[in-house]
Amino acid sequence: MTTMPTSTLGGQGTKERDAAGPQPAARRRTPSPRLRRTARGRQARAAWILAAPFLALFLSFMLLPVVWSTLMSLTDTKSADLRTPLNVSFTGFDNYVRLFQDPQFFNALRNTAVFVLAALPLTLAAGLAAAVALDRGIRRFRAVFRVGFYLPVITSIVAVAVVWKTLLEPRTGLVNTVLGWFGIDGPAWLADTRFALPVMIVMAVWRNLGTVMIIMLAGLQSVPQSLLEAAEIDGAGAWQRFWRVTFPLLRPALLLTAVTTGIGYLQFFDEPFVMTDGGPLDSTLSATLYAYKQFGNGNYDVASAAGYVVFVLIIALTVLQFRLLRDKD
Repeated sequence: MTTMPTSTLGGQGTKERDAAGPQPAARRRTPSPRLRRTARGRQARAAWILAAPFLALFLSFMLLPVVWSTLMSLTDTKSADLRTPLNVSFTGFDNYVRLFQDPQFFNALRNTAVFVLAALPLTLAAGLAAAVALDRGIRRFRAVFRVGFYLPVITSIVAVAVVWKTLLEPRTGLVNTVLGWFGIDGPAWLADTRFALPVMIVMAVWRNLGTVMIIMLAGLQSVPQSLLEAAEIDGAGAWQRFWRVTFPLLRPALLLTAVTTGIGYLQFFDEPFVMTDGGPLDSTLSATLYAYKQFGNGNYDVASAAGYVVFVLIIALTVLQFRLLRDKD
């Protein structure tokens, strides 16, 4: 009787298994629908628990005030009605009609419009000029200039307004003292209707150009050098390269800065509140300061309506800026 070698038997077994194809893997046990529903329920509860602090803050300090102020703008709510809020009467759009019949509110809208139309382009132009200077012109102490331009942005607006008010004091202020060295009798800057609003425009441009500069500088540094080199080879000068190549590529940065700065300028409040309280003769009274004073006088209905007028103006300005500055492609 002949005996087969063990290796031969093993080889034949391997060949048989290979011929039979891959062996089925052990089946994994899939969780039942009930277990899956339980797991999803636990995940949902955990998500709601984690979101609960934000939702509580959002409902308390965002959604509820918006709803309440909307209702106040459509009713005759006064400060005396806080104890009995259900006794107010629905007046519809009467508060908005009262607003546009108030000469003081029209004056506030005019001051706000002048402030935005003057300060916004000046801020964008000054910020872009500073960004170009830091990107190509200034080589030494570049970091120092960046910090110097941006420092007013992170400084409290109240502190900035107090410092400017001190500098512009008619008798003891630094500005009039320097003018006196040259024989110039400086005016009462914040007490003169001709200079109060322009002073605040200059201060706003000085304070906010740092934000525009940082964003524009990032945009300038993202412009491909190959495009500028190709334009230079084609004979384009420095101004043509900037206007034809660089500036069109800055549209996204320009749109961002225009929208954010414009929204901030339409809510022009801190400067006149700290420096002039809307004077002299309401020459620096803004729409938001008007709403604040109406609220302080207990006219919650008119104040809420004025706030929503400013809100509509913000939407209109933002839509206009998107139409003018967005990419045409």
